[in-house]
Amino acid sequence: MSDVLIKAENVSKKFCRDLKKSLWYGVKDIAGELIGRGGQMENLRPGEFWSVNDVSFELKRGECLGMIGPNGAGKSTLLKLLNGLIKPDKGQIAMRGRVGALIELGAGFNPILTGRENIFVNGAVLGFTKEEINKKLESIIEFSELQEFIEAPVQNYSSGMRVRLGFAIASHMDPDVLLIDEVLAVGDIGFRAKCFNAINSLIEKTAVIFVTHAMPQVSRLCSDVLVLSKGKSVFLGNDIPKGIDHYYTYFDNEEERVIGSGKAIIHSINLVANSGGEETDNINYLDNLTIHLKATIDKAYRNPNISIVIVTQELQNVMQCSSHINDITFNNVGQLSYISINLGTINLNPGVYSIHLTITSERRREILVRYHNIKFFTVKGKHVGFAPVQIKGKWEFLPNEEVT
Repeated sequence: MSDVLIKAENVSKKFCRDLKKSLWYGVKDIAGELIGRGGQMENLRPGEFWSVNDVSFELKRGECLGMIGPNGAGKSTLLKLLNGLIKPDKGQIAMRGRVGALIELGAGFNPILTGRENIFVNGAVLGFTKEEINKKLESIIEFSELQEFIEAPVQNYSSGMRVRLGFAIASHMDPDVLLIDEVLAVGDIGFRAKCFNAINSLIEKTAVIFVTHAMPQVSRLCSDVLVLSKGKSVFLGNDIPKGIDHYYTYFDNEEERVIGSGKAIIHSINLVANSGGEETDNINYLDNLTIHLKATIDKAYRNPNISIVIVTQELQNVMQCSSHINDITFNNVGQLSYISINLGTINLNPGVYSIHLTITSERRREILVRYHNIKFFTVKGKHVGFAPVQIKGKWEFLPNEEVT
């Protein structure tokens, strides 16, 4: 079960930005191949660029490769090369066994045929006989949840319905290689959960390449990760957190943005993991996290509200805490205040998080100050999965000598 099913060696593919030049270059390339001068295709000509540039990797049965990178990195082009839809200009690709692919919504569907008829067409393309497809037909329809619409033309399907049918066909045909390009983002949350369970069961006997911009999905499914940037491979390995961190470097925005009336000032913010621990920016899974603030709030605001939000690198709010929810009343307005907020046990996924902090007037009619990315910290440990949560926390106003 450890045999190599996908092997890419120094694969490159170029395109031309100008349509007329592209057509002319295409004619010259065909003519060059006919007379044995195809090697000239390996050099860039005016207006051309490398969409995929010298990428190599191999994938065995039982492995799932997460292919990630910013938009325009070459991920979809590489998938099309692997699926045989386009030909590389340099390098070689070896694929073994049956290949199932979900590269574009509705790709391979005949719009005027019904869902049932398209199941047979797609199965035949994958090399299955009519008898083999008949054995899986009811299971495919049930998985897609399209029983009521299976006799309707696919052109009447929504994008989500096409994804359901396409994934149901690909997963039930027991492919040796399965290529998935971001299409699961369209389905509803219930169907996505079903797809992930199906992929988990397929990985045991399949080589899967999974393209997505959702890093929690990469952490959950993938055994290896390939990071692409401008067509080049910039990271390849089985250290998933390291690969994800590399991906996030393309979107880093650590600028601390401050807005508001300026009637409140945050002098410092520090994190302490576990009771009596030292200040740190590295938190372990299930640590007890306490935030220490030094703040000065204008004396005109007798009962302001402090709100803390913890945000992922994908800008998802995963934890928030507010003093008003806890009926906390300030007793040090107009002077330097020392505030301790114990958020309790942290069960966040491994990764980098930032803290957004807002201080408003009592009825939130005025923003006294709002800090974006006031503090960054890293969580280490295992993947646990999470949903946004609002917590009360334990708020304390400390004497000056207790916090420095």
